[in-house]
Amino acid sequence: MSASQTSDPAPQTSTPASPRRLLEKLSPVSGARLGEFPVADEAEVRAAVARARAAFPGWRDTPLAARAEVMARVKQVLAEQGEHYARKISEDTGKPTFEATMMEIGAVPLLLDYMLRRAPVLLRRQKVPTPLVLPGKSAFIEHFPRGVIGIISPWNFPFQLAVVPVLSALIGGNTVVLKQSEITPIVAGVVEDLFRRIGLPAGVVEIVHGDGSTGAALTRAEVDMLFFTGSVATGRKVMAAAAQRPIPVELELGGKDAMIVCADANLERAAEAAVWGGLVNCGQACVSVERIFVVDAIHDRFVEKVREKVARVTVGGPDEQADMGPLTSGAQLGIVERHVNSAIAAGAKVVFGGEKLQRPGQFFAPTLLTGVTPEMEIFREETFGPVLPVIRVRDEDEAVRLANASEFGLAGSVWTQDIDKGLRLASRMECGQVSVNDVIQSVGHPALPFGGVRSSGIGRYHGDAGILGFMHTRGIMVDRGFLNSEPLWFPYAGKVSHGFELLKGITTRSLGSLVKGFLGLRKKMTRPK
Repeated sequence: MSASQTSDPAPQTSTPASPRRLLEKLSPVSGARLGEFPVADEAEVRAAVARARAAFPGWRDTPLAARAEVMARVKQVLAEQGEHYARKISEDTGKPTFEATMMEIGAVPLLLDYMLRRAPVLLRRQKVPTPLVLPGKSAFIEHFPRGVIGIISPWNFPFQLAVVPVLSALIGGNTVVLKQSEITPIVAGVVEDLFRRIGLPAGVVEIVHGDGSTGAALTRAEVDMLFFTGSVATGRKVMAAAAQRPIPVELELGGKDAMIVCADANLERAAEAAVWGGLVNCGQACVSVERIFVVDAIHDRFVEKVREKVARVTVGGPDEQADMGPLTSGAQLGIVERHVNSAIAAGAKVVFGGEKLQRPGQFFAPTLLTGVTPEMEIFREETFGPVLPVIRVRDEDEAVRLANASEFGLAGSVWTQDIDKGLRLASRMECGQVSVNDVIQSVGHPALPFGGVRSSGIGRYHGDAGILGFMHTRGIMVDRGFLNSEPLWFPYAGKVSHGFELLKGITTRSLGSLVKGFLGLRKKMTRPK
């Protein structure tokens, strides 16, 4: 359905006129039934792509300033509807309303402002230097939209991680077909309502609701690029589908982010950061702190500070104004339990928490583990839950080595009061973003690119890369056309010695040889009569 034509979809409470598969949504806080939501089939997905394809030429040819004017209305809608949207996000995910407000909704205008400011600079035709070996010519670079972008977004930050890629694609003149997670169908309706309200032309943003089958249908449809945020396993499937055509793909996948605490760190700040960085959004962030490497000299002091702070974290639903909510996904709760239990069986010590809370909903206690080693599942695999695994290390070199000993490489942090040392260690970490004495917030810096290495993904978004990633790049070279021929064109007879002289000028940067070679070639430009 088109975001420009349809309002927030209501749950299906009665049997539809035609047979249609429905998904049941349960509250992660109470387990109560919140409604049933439709699943788009392959035909509906292809129809949505066709509408986006038909809308593409008009949106592409709309002047950038006019596109930006429409997109800027997002801020007005968020100012008017932000509180309502935040409460719907909390209802769907279980996350605290403060997190829904600041980390989901609040991130959007910050990143949008950057796009609106930078797009006119990035997307205009730019002249580039031309070497002396190409005299009389000018060269330019320009960008043009890829076409119809298929975006598949996740459930952990279902508003921000859907809206920001869509806006990044739209600013350059692309159209979008968006499929959001079946785990958060209420937020999918919120996103649809947002794009309806800003008044986009019909077909510019198409939203299809459904489950994994709907996402798979989108990867098979005639889109021009796929942008996926989610698990490594599904990311591989998306990449394989894109390879069949082939089309470009950007993958924003998982992380196992390392926090390196040096002996000279501000331990109070580092402990506060570890607790927030590991437990915010119930640990359900690809940039959550998932491995804490602590130098031996301060290990015990640091762990005690973290224990005290974890013990003060309140847990509950949005109405309780708690610090930490439930896990949004029931399946993820099972993974967290498995990781913690297997770590305990392998010798890890539970300092705090370590079990599911005895109350309705999908709540797991904030958990602090020590004695974690590289052989454990919780060290190697993404936990995506409220668990802080601490690894004791001899020194910073061992910390960096172990931090890099992972299939993931998304983000990380270094904690030291020696900023030069912090920067040196940051430059040795094999990941897409590193913070010194900070955690997670670098993701919200609008000028910084975001993305990972290895299994954490391919490509970058946010910053300039977030705009250019959805664009083709075109090189243009111009000659004024005054001459009838060129020195390098046919015929070659009599040009070999002059070619050697020109080669000498190119390789030795000798202006004399360049001029001599070219003048010799110019004399041979006219064919003999």
